[in-house]
Amino acid sequence: MSKAFTRETDEETPDSLPPLPPLGAARNYMTPGGYASLRSELLQLMDEERPQVVEVVHWAARNGDRSENGDYLYGKKRLREIDRRIRFLTSRLETAEIVDPSVHAGSDQVFFGATARYLDEQGKETTVTIKGIDEADSGQGEISWISPVARALLKARIGDEVRLETPSGMRLLEILSVSYPDRSV
Repeated sequence: MSKAFTRETDEETPDSLPPLPPLGAARNYMTPGGYASLRSELLQLMDEERPQVVEVVHWAARNGDRSENGDYLYGKKRLREIDRRIRFLTSRLETAEIVDPSVHAGSDQVFFGATARYLDEQGKETTVTIKGIDEADSGQGEISWISPVARALLKARIGDEVRLETPSGMRLLEILSVSYPDRSV
């Protein structure tokens, strides 16, 4: 066996952290708003868009030669895309575990649904909201709860320094603030 792939010493370095749990069996946590959004998309596809495309395909099929019929070919392709999205949304909604982050309102600890503001070693402030896998939008400052940053922040409190392992090395993040949506009455 080649020595290139063996550890030189069995000692752990003080900077090494225990490995993170595997992501394969991740639960499908979702905020109530994220669940409603995906459900709305599913219903729109099933009740509006799919019937319209089926009608166009049916009309195009009656026009004769289907091999050169753009409406027919595009319509069939679009139907496959819609059906694939419907299957995906159905399976994700069936396995969803809805977690209301407002139950933690007033807490100084980071849990699912929190909006956390942190400071990195270079003095850069960042604000992120921890959401479900299917609802996170990085363009809006939302991150998935299984992302490395979220995993580093979860369960930490205001004032804590957490360690984030990145490809370029270990980074320290200081949590400045934590907030949750208000409880709806």
